Amino acid sequence: MPKPDFKKHLLEGIHFFNARKFWEAHEAWEMIWLEAESDLDQYLQGLIQIAAAYHHVQRRTYRGASRLFTAALKRLEGFPLICCGVDRTEVDSAARRHKAWLEAASLAPEEPLDPSQYPQLRVPDGAAIAPTSLQW
Repeated sequence: MPKPDFKKHLLEGIHFFNARKFWEAHEAWEMIWLEAESDLDQYLQGLIQIAAAYHHVQRRTYRGASRLFTAALKRLEGFPLICCGVDRTEVDSAARRHKAWLEAASLAPEEPLDPSQYPQLRVPDGAAIAPTSLQW
C-alpha cells in the first residue's frame, strides 16, 4: 500500500491549524505521522501535540493543554524553526507564552484565549514542503 501524500496532508493540517480547527489539523498530520520514518515522526508528533494543546485551550481543559505544550516544545526543540518548508516561529513563541499564561493562572485562567491570540504556521515556499528521502 502506498504512503499517503506528505505534502497534501501537511498542507491540509496547516490550513486547519490556521483556521483554529485544531482537532482536524491533528487528524491530517496523524495520517502522515503514522507512516513517517527517521526523525520526521518526532517532528510531526510535535506538531500534533501543539494542535492538541490548542484544542484543549479552546475547550478550556487547561491541564491537558499545559502538559501538551510542554511535551510538544520538548519534542520540537531539536528541529529548526523552518522544517519541511513550514515556519513555526510564531507557533513556538506563542506556545511558550501560552504555557506561561496557563501556569501563571494556576491552570485556571479567568478569561479564555482571545481568537486573535492563536498563532499561525507559515509556508514561505510551498515548493519546499517535503521531507528528505531518508525521512519518508
